[in-house]
Amino acid sequence: MFVELHILQNFAFSNLNRDLSGAPKDCDFGGYRRNRISSQCTKRAIREHFRSGDIIPPDRIAERTKRLVEDLVERLHQRGKDEIEARAAVEAALRGIKLGIGDDGKTQYLLFLGRAEIQALADACLEHWDALLRSGSDAVEAPAGQRASRRDAKRAAQQALPGQVVNALKEVLDGARAADLALFGRMMADLPDKNIDAACQVAHAFSTNRAKVEFDFYTAVDDLKKDDTPGADMMGTVEFNSACYYRYANIDLDQLKSNLQDDEELAQKTVEAFLQASIEAIPTGKQNSSAAQNPPSFVMAVVRDRGLWSLANAFVRPVAPSRDLDLVQNSVAALDRFWQQMVNMYGDKGFAGVWCAALDDAAVAVKALAGARVGNTGELVQRVLGALSFAQGYGEQP
Repeated sequence: MFVELHILQNFAFSNLNRDLSGAPKDCDFGGYRRNRISSQCTKRAIREHFRSGDIIPPDRIAERTKRLVEDLVERLHQRGKDEIEARAAVEAALRGIKLGIGDDGKTQYLLFLGRAEIQALADACLEHWDALLRSGSDAVEAPAGQRASRRDAKRAAQQALPGQVVNALKEVLDGARAADLALFGRMMADLPDKNIDAACQVAHAFSTNRAKVEFDFYTAVDDLKKDDTPGADMMGTVEFNSACYYRYANIDLDQLKSNLQDDEELAQKTVEAFLQASIEAIPTGKQNSSAAQNPPSFVMAVVRDRGLWSLANAFVRPVAPSRDLDLVQNSVAALDRFWQQMVNMYGDKGFAGVWCAALDDAAVAVKALAGARVGNTGELVQRVLGALSFAQGYGEQP
C-alpha cells in the first residue's frame, strides 16, 4: 500500500532554497524555466518539524552528523570515563567497523544514525572498554605531531580488534526504529549491509508558473555615522522570486514497516507525522528578510495498493493568471483536470481513498475532485490514517 501527497503552495517574495551563487534554485520543465525547491531542502524542513512536534518520541528520531566522535566521548565522559581514554576507545570502535575518522576528529562523511543507535554505540563501548583501549592504546600514547605514525597505529589497532567486539559494534547499527531514518533511508559506503532503503520518495518542488527572478538592491547605514556624512556604508543585490509550487511525495507502507522492525503502531505515527510536517513545515532560507510563511492552498492525499502517479505533467504548460482566476486557482484547476484525465485513461482500481482540502478561494477551481473534498487538513490526515493497511495488499488480512 502507498500514500501519495500532492500540494500546491504559493510563496510570496522569498529565496527559500538557493544555489551556489545565492540565487533561488530553478530548473527547466516543459521547455520553460521554473523556480525550484530541492527535495533535500523539503526533507530537512520535515525532519526539523519532527523535532518540534509531539507525535514521534524523541528516541525515535535520527541525527545526521560528522561529529559522532565528540558526541560519544561526551556520553562516556558523563558516565565517568576519562576524556582521553574515551576518545581512544571511540576511535578504535569506529575504525574497527571501518568508519574512517579524519585528522579533525570528524567522520569522513555524514552519518545518519538513530538517537538510540548512538546511545547503543556508547553502551557497546562501555561493555568492551578494555578491548577497545588495548586496540586504541597507540592512539593515546602517540607523541604529538606524529600523525602519520598515529594513522599507522590506528590501522594496526583496527586489525587487532577482536572479531566478537567488531560484530557487537555492528549489531547495534540497526536503524533503531528512527522514524525519519525509516522514511528517508541511508547509505553507509563502508558498511553496505547497514544501508536502509528509503520508504519515502520526495520530488523537487517546481513552480506551476514560469520562473521570474527579481533583484533587490539593498543599502545599510552605519548608526554611529555623523549626520553630516552622506551615503550608505553597505550595499548590494540579492535575488528573490515568488511562485506557486507543485509538491509531490509518496510513502511505501510495507518498506516503512520493515524499516521500523515491524512496529505497526510506530509506522502509523510516522505516516501521521510525515503528513502533518509536509503540510506545515516551510524551508527557512532567508526567512528573516522575507517572512514567506505561506501554508498550502491545496492538499490532496491518495491511498492506493498499487501504482504511483505524480501529477507534475499537469503543469507542462506553465500556468498564468486569467481574467477570472488567479495563479493559485488556475493551478488547482490544472491539477484537477489532469487527475481526471489520469483516472479516465488508467482507471481508479486500487484506490483505498482520495481526499483533498483547499482554501475557499482555491476550492472554486475544484471540479473532478469536488466529491473528495474534506473540511480541513486535520480531517484529511485522519481519513488517510483510517484507510491504512499494513497487510500485503489492500483488503487482505495479514
